[in-house]
Amino acid sequence: MTAARAMDELLSLMAALRTPGTGCPWDLEQNFRTIAPYTVEEAYEVADAIERGDMDELKSELGDLLFQTVFHARIAEEEGAFAFEDVARAITEKMRIRHPHVFGDADARDAEEQTRQWETQKAEERILKGKTGLLDDVPVGLPGLTRAVKLQKRAARIGFDWTHPRAVLDKIAEETEELVAVIEDSESGEGDADRIEDEFGDLLFVIANLSRHLNVDPEAALRRANQKFARRFRHIEKRLGEAGRLGEASLEEMEALWIEAKVLERA
Repeated sequence: MTAARAMDELLSLMAALRTPGTGCPWDLEQNFRTIAPYTVEEAYEVADAIERGDMDELKSELGDLLFQTVFHARIAEEEGAFAFEDVARAITEKMRIRHPHVFGDADARDAEEQTRQWETQKAEERILKGKTGLLDDVPVGLPGLTRAVKLQKRAARIGFDWTHPRAVLDKIAEETEELVAVIEDSESGEGDADRIEDEFGDLLFVIANLSRHLNVDPEAALRRANQKFARRFRHIEKRLGEAGRLGEASLEEMEALWIEAKVLERA
């Protein structure tokens, strides 16, 4: 089956699901807002499959994500806004414009030069859309850490940035001290939850900045840390379960098993 034929079948399936009277009641009830959380979730599942190197799962998750695109496009077509063909045409045209070194006469000598050309083109597109501020089109719906990095990258274009990771680490220490002070005020009855959240947010924002300076994706790093925690905690559960002490062990016992899990991983 050709790619075009497979795409036609998927579009026909989506149309059938959304056909009043004969379609799926759940699908018929959905709109852009109700589907959006599933779209975000599917994108994360794609990232997870890539992280685990599971090609079969990646194929499946990419299909789920494609289905989300088709779903949104179908709703838009029903509302007379646009259709899937318009989505495909728009992204094709955008990529042609943003790659003049491939589809035009521009000469991008290396990846760095190509990146500069890409950013220049995006800046011109923002002006055409009436978005002149550097931060205007950074989506507010992005995960917090991802959006923080994007905001910082934009500000760095005009020099609003630290020049070395060491300076960011110093700022992390400063923000940590401010958070500690607010926590201590709270414990003495002088602080409040809003101030704690504010200072904690500042700390996370600077940590995101450090990830940018280290060329680390903060979301990917946190996913890896989550997986590591889950693996080691499962080891604790298994060992305590074998000893019949699950739910009864002290923190010191569990910390010893945590260290045991770390040693086993390194071995």
